[in-house]
Amino acid sequence: PAMVDLSEAGAVVSPGRSRHSGSSNNGRKTSKKSRTKRGKRGRRRRSKKNRNNKTPPPFLPPELKLVNPTQYRFEHLATQLKWRLQEGRGEAVYQIGVEDNGLLVGLTEADMKASLKTLRRMAEKVGADITLLREREVDYDLDRNTRKIAEVLVRKVPDDQQFLDLRVAVLGNVDSGKSTLLGVLTQGELDNGRGRARLNLFRHLHEIQTGRTSSISFEILGFNSKGEVVNYSESRTAEEICESSSKMITFIDLAGHHKYLKTTIFGLTSYCPDFAMLVVSANTGIVGTTREHLGLAMALKLPIFIVVSKVDLCSHGTVERTVRQLERILKQPGCNKVPMVVSNPDDAVTAAQQFTQSTSVTPIFTLSSVSGENLELLKVFLNILPPLSNSKEQEELMQQLTEFQVDEIYSVPDVGTVVGGTLYSGVCREGERLVVGPTDEGRFLRLKVGSIQRNRSACRVLRAGQAATLALGNFDRSLLRKGMVMVSPKMNPTICCQFEAAIVLLFHAKTFRRGSQVTVHVGNVRQTAIVERLHGKEELRTGERAVVQFRFIKHPEYLRLGAKLLFREGVTKGIGHVALAAGRLKATPGSSAAV
Repeated sequence: PAMVDLSEAGAVVSPGRSRHSGSSNNGRKTSKKSRTKRGKRGRRRRSKKNRNNKTPPPFLPPELKLVNPTQYRFEHLATQLKWRLQEGRGEAVYQIGVEDNGLLVGLTEADMKASLKTLRRMAEKVGADITLLREREVDYDLDRNTRKIAEVLVRKVPDDQQFLDLRVAVLGNVDSGKSTLLGVLTQGELDNGRGRARLNLFRHLHEIQTGRTSSISFEILGFNSKGEVVNYSESRTAEEICESSSKMITFIDLAGHHKYLKTTIFGLTSYCPDFAMLVVSANTGIVGTTREHLGLAMALKLPIFIVVSKVDLCSHGTVERTVRQLERILKQPGCNKVPMVVSNPDDAVTAAQQFTQSTSVTPIFTLSSVSGENLELLKVFLNILPPLSNSKEQEELMQQLTEFQVDEIYSVPDVGTVVGGTLYSGVCREGERLVVGPTDEGRFLRLKVGSIQRNRSACRVLRAGQAATLALGNFDRSLLRKGMVMVSPKMNPTICCQFEAAIVLLFHAKTFRRGSQVTVHVGNVRQTAIVERLHGKEELRTGERAVVQFRFIKHPEYLRLGAKLLFREGVTKGIGHVALAAGRLKATPGSSAAV
């Protein structure tokens, strides 16, 4: 959310120092020498007076406190709050009793109450609610009265279904407790220790039988305008959760087993998560795919926070050992992270605010899905967690032509073909005509969007950055595949069979050379490609960089310049970005593409 000091735009006007130093009360000019002497005598008198009488600090003049503001001033502050909420996409955090330079000056009890009252009136005027996040006392040797500072979350009541939606990818080794934790958060009931909480998340019979996730599933957790949790414990359907929520956290539950790694990578690259939550079991520590998942999230530059689960199964010493093990890995040169263990609500608020301001901060939570220990701290963190992009970036994406990534394809009775995915840019409406492709022959086919569902509830308009499912009616499902895009016909999309990428080889057992075959992940595209050429080099070894030309072995794909790229084959791993779509094909809707 937009971070705002109340000293700047809220309950307290900036308590600055006197702006008239260097001149007398009457404005008469004085010599430099006399001013210096007078200044020294004045400072001695003031310091002596402060020692004897213990007067309050000089930087809080009573006339500068915002208590009972005039109507004009109140209107100005309400307008400022409205702007702050727009910038923070519906959220803003106000700091009361803090100067612009971060000095904690604090307010008296009466002034704090008056400030909160004014802020509450401002919030009501713009249709928002306020939640007191934390309040603490600040101590001054020169002040007899206790002074307080406070942080307040202002969140706007949603309108036109535009609640704030954040996507969190859930990573971790198999049996670390990922699905169980999501089940507890979204269902509102603790686990029984035998995996009851995760049953509602599984999509296949073999997942229920083995207890291991093999597919990508989505779960939602809502927070209303007052910061209270909204989940299935009080709401029967996802539509009710959406209606009651101002902020939505969509968890992308990914597979932990190594044999499902390609599914996990597809979920990370295709669904465009905002954050990654790495779940580590306290009793087993960092084992299996934990390091690999951490490396994948860092390669994609996702902000990461860590949850150490199952603390009820082991001693306090074992939990401490796992946390220390995590801290050592995060501090290594390859990670360069700053671990921050969250042990109380105050830590959770600080972690949420610093998490998006600094890419190096990595909060660590220790909790149990069975006993519920420290579960509330994670909820506080998720409630305050701000979006990565501001309203301006969102507006710029919405001004571009429509581009929808196809990640899932379904056949629904009485509805027809349905595609799921993320709208990368533009705006998509019911009844809009788009083209989808490329097909194996490099064609784009015309179609019409029927109904739209977002978070399992009906939605008329889809905006850039939002995930949804689109009904396509009687469109032939066999013509669709994962990795396609639905774009505006005005875009005149270009596709390619070959492309160049600037890469870094993270690991290879031997050497990476011409003729090597790897599985390439670019957004929702996942296909095997052959290395055609290494510019300026004959071969690559672990840690080396190069510009490499790849060729898809099956069919052409739609690629964006600059898109992040991941490739793998066995133990071979590398990252990079698309530098040039070589051998491009231009496609026209409904006709064969020409070179």
